[in-house]
Amino acid sequence: MKKLLLTRAFPAATIAAAQARFDVTVLDRTDGLNVAEAGAALQDYDAILCTLGDSFSDMAFAVPHKRCGMIGSFGVGFNHIDIAAAQAAGIHVSNTPDVVTDATADIALTLILMASRRAGEGERLVRAGAWTGWHPTQMLGAHVTGKRLGIIGMGRIGQAVARRGHYGFDMPVIYFNRSPKEVDVPARQVEDLHSLMSQADIVVVTVPGGGSNAHLIDAEALAQLNDGAVFVNVARGDVVDQSALIAELQSGRIRAGLDVYDGEPAVPASLMALENAVLLPHLGTAALEVREAMGQMALDNIIAWDEGQPLRQALWTA
Repeated sequence: MKKLLLTRAFPAATIAAAQARFDVTVLDRTDGLNVAEAGAALQDYDAILCTLGDSFSDMAFAVPHKRCGMIGSFGVGFNHIDIAAAQAAGIHVSNTPDVVTDATADIALTLILMASRRAGEGERLVRAGAWTGWHPTQMLGAHVTGKRLGIIGMGRIGQAVARRGHYGFDMPVIYFNRSPKEVDVPARQVEDLHSLMSQADIVVVTVPGGGSNAHLIDAEALAQLNDGAVFVNVARGDVVDQSALIAELQSGRIRAGLDVYDGEPAVPASLMALENAVLLPHLGTAALEVREAMGQMALDNIIAWDEGQPLRQALWTA
């Protein structure tokens, strides 16, 4: 029986399914493996089920005498794994797309509505006992229906956000994608990022993190946003120049809804102080049935590797 490491306390259904098939070690922790711990895991286990925050960098893969042959990543993003280093080491890698699509798109719409309608501010007002009752100019936000929605990265999640915006809120949709992209929802592709930022009332970021997307949304891009625009990030924190975003928010020109942060779980105090920013704790896939489906998909890939079958969601396979 192969030894499988679960780097976190995953949902109970995931742990039970893993234990039915493998010799399982579960780490009772919520923080990720550091580089040294990740390297040791590669030496000690046949397979690893890891997730965001586990540091499988090139330095982790540099350890000698690697036992591991398979890493199943719990989540669609994989910037915590150096895929090229895994490939050089001959270690298979998979992720869990598809099952996270709708849940992440739902959180994007949640952030759009919360930021536009000042829902976070309103709740804090009530909880503080400071609400004095309804009046005609109280907590005026922005109407969402009919606003132009701009999406950066038109993959599965981007298209799911577009469908919700178009069919649910009558929003005309534009999108920026680095390559031409045919989509299954009425939408218009624009030629460059700055054009999208300047034309949209609401911008949602859904591109993968890391690599060439690091700080894709920089100060110059943020400056293209119109006054009153809403900026939403459900991708990865490193996609946005966080300092530049904070500066734009401090000017009062725009609003933001964020589910991810650069260097999370640390969130700058200057960002937390801003009433025009809605801040969620990486809730994109935080629904029990979604997390259970992610765990099963990750395990299915590990089982396929164990049986010598093709991986179902391969990021790299020998």
